[in-house]
Amino acid sequence: MRRRIFGQTATAVVLGLLAPLSGCGTSAGSAADGGTLFLVAAEYGDTPATSSAAFWSKVSTDFTAANPGIKIEVKLLPWADIDREVTKMVKAGKAPDMALMGSYSDFAAQNRLYSADELLSVAAEANFLPPLAEAGSVGSTLYGLPFVASSRLLFYNEALFDKAGVKAPKTWNELKAAAKALKAKGVAYPYALPLGPEEAHAEAMIWELSNGGGYADSSGNYSLASPQNIKTWNWVKEELVTPGLTGPVPPSRLNRADAFAAFLRGEVGMLNGYPSLHHEARARGISVGTVPMPLSDDLGTGQVPPAVGVADWMMAFKQNGKREQIGRFLRFVYEDENLSDFAGRYHLLPATVSASRALDGSDGMDKTDTEFLTALRSAQLYPVNDPSWMVVSDTIKRNIGRAVEPGGDPKAVLEDMAAKARQAGGH
Repeated sequence: MRRRIFGQTATAVVLGLLAPLSGCGTSAGSAADGGTLFLVAAEYGDTPATSSAAFWSKVSTDFTAANPGIKIEVKLLPWADIDREVTKMVKAGKAPDMALMGSYSDFAAQNRLYSADELLSVAAEANFLPPLAEAGSVGSTLYGLPFVASSRLLFYNEALFDKAGVKAPKTWNELKAAAKALKAKGVAYPYALPLGPEEAHAEAMIWELSNGGGYADSSGNYSLASPQNIKTWNWVKEELVTPGLTGPVPPSRLNRADAFAAFLRGEVGMLNGYPSLHHEARARGISVGTVPMPLSDDLGTGQVPPAVGVADWMMAFKQNGKREQIGRFLRFVYEDENLSDFAGRYHLLPATVSASRALDGSDGMDKTDTEFLTALRSAQLYPVNDPSWMVVSDTIKRNIGRAVEPGGDPKAVLEDMAAKARQAGGH
């Protein structure tokens, strides 16, 4: 099975919010009540006003009105906690009926999840965007139901580019030339390179794909220390980091959230971003251009590597034996109107073909959103369908920044990560 690169979405700064909805209490034990379904979901909002609680309250109320006798209890957890907390619930024998989070394959490997064909109609299962459905499948069986997604494009501050007299880059050398011109004009972060532990695996994947590399080879095996990847990080270190083109904070200490905040302050010339950042920048009066990630000058003519995609996964646990009720609720949640509503609240992309088409043809999606959707349709995804991915991704996040530090050896760092991936059980 070929791995696809997909992963945990970092779509918002999250609250430590625990929100029971529908008046059903807060204990996981209430899931044993035949009339109540318990969902643990990540919190997407960054303030009480933007909390996901409003969406789940509306959906739960509407569902119960259409399905008397089935109530929905929703507990919202921060992204930083949800994987760990759901794992604790499962190990304690108190699995929720459903969870919406960034990983699923470890539970699938333990045979704890219902498959999509046990919950949805054939038409509903076939409605997921193909790259997402592949990433949500173990073997040929879909366990992780993609919910919302995004892809990555290169953002550039148009005002800073005009001031520096440069155009949007298409190649690495053009990116370097633009960064040098931006630095000469006093831009703090000509190219923001967030390789801090928050989300370094996303930035790393974007660079590696743009040189024909990536996390997996054509057979689906991890290839963290491939010749292409080694060459990529040698170039990034020597051509961007060492000349001081990535800003005042060492890349190994620059987290994605901090890079985005600097972009919103007008201190960044270029960085890789996703739809919600674009909308927030525009709301602050920053004129943003978007282009695909520039390609290595070594790639042959006509080679167009895929963009990196990011998604979150809905899963249904078998423990409480509520397959029929869960299926009814999920079919309701995945209706175009509901899925598009959630995606629109956070400037994300719905994971189904029909909702994407409906949004693409409405006033809810602008030109840039359409560019992200186009990129998503052929995106390459993190190998979330490999049970070792959580360990491997953590290894990447905590180590890839060392490759570009002064005195760092990209080849040695990548080979060390590859060895740790093998120890984790990765192929």
